[in-house]
This record gives sequence, structure tokens and C-alpha cells, in this order.
Amino acid sequence: MPIKPDKFLWASLLGGCRIHKNVELAEKAAEALFEIEPENPATYVTMANIYATAGKWAEVAKIRMIMDDRGVVKKPGKSWIEVKRKTHVFLKSKQIHEFLGELSRRMKEEGFVPDTNSVLHDVEEEQKEQNLSYHSEKLAIAYGVISTAAGTPIKVFKNLRTCVDCHTAIKFISKIVDRKIVVRDSARFHCFENGSCSCRDYW
Repeated sequence: MPIKPDKFLWASLLGGCRIHKNVELAEKAAEALFEIEPENPATYVTMANIYATAGKWAEVAKIRMIMDDRGVVKKPGKSWIEVKRKTHVFLKSKQIHEFLGELSRRMKEEGFVPDTNSVLHDVEEEQKEQNLSYHSEKLAIAYGVISTAAGTPIKVFKNLRTCVDCHTAIKFISKIVDRKIVVRDSARFHCFENGSCSCRDYW
């Protein structure tokens, strides 16, 4: 390249490696990002996701140790939604969980398969699915559906990047509940409608 790549280019490359499961190239991109901004937790989390997808649990543990040694802390994921001029931050709720359980059943009937690669712990598949079901954007969307009139568009905001499983799940949810769902995560706006997303599954 005629210019030196910056953090945005390396981050884009790392994101592409996550999608295409290229571990070797991801390690090179992560190494460059660790040098440029060693305090950014997003690089460590993305790299841990890539290792988890590849089943490299020892490498996932190594990433966690590096984060601890460097004092890098992953921000807890949270989502929020405004309903009737009130902002709700998510937080668990029995009613929302019950509704999500019903949605999960209907999603599986439609062909949805949870992407448990998003879970960074070497646990049983059933436990991984349960962990994914409580992601904050799913809770916010479920609350939006049960708290607003049929057909009302739902807008959710998240402080972190949405995971692959949630992205796929929200596509199914938009079709099942027949709602337009807009999610603004830390990377971009996603507009879900009738089972598809405006990002065309590349973000």
C-alpha cells in the first residue's frame, strides 16, 4: 500500500477475518491493532470470538490472560429502547424472558439455528443457547414488541457490536412479529425487515 494502514483499516480486516474464519490473517491484524491501541477491548473480544469459532479454547484463555495483564476490561453489553418517551435499559424480566422463549420456539420452527460460536466459554451447547437468549438487544426488542401496538417500528440502541447470533435472530424476529426493527450498535445502523437486514449480513 502507498500509505501506512491505520486502525480503521486493520479493524475492517479483522472483522472480515471473523466472517470468513481466517485465523492466521486475523492474528496479524490483531497484532497490528494491539500495537496501535492496546487499550481497546474490541480487538481482544473479536480475536477471542475468532478463536472460539475455531475451537481454540486455549487461545481464548490466553486472550483473557493478556486482557487481565494489561488491565483491559470488556464493557458489559447493554441495550436501551424508548417507549412512550421513557428510556428502558436492559436488565432482566420474567415477562420478557417468557416472551423470548415463545419467540425462540417460533424462530426454530422457521429454521433458525443458534450460532453458539458467539459464546466464549467451553460449555455444553444447551448452556450456550441459554446464554445467547439473554443478550441485551433481544431483551430490548422483546420489551418493545410486548409494549407497543402491532406494526409499530422498534428502535434499539446497543453500546457494543451486536453478535452474529443476535443479528440472525433479529432477522427471524422481524419476520415473525411483522415489525421493522432498527438496531444501532457500536458499528452501524441495522434495519431489519421481513427477515432481512440492510447490511446484507456484512458488518
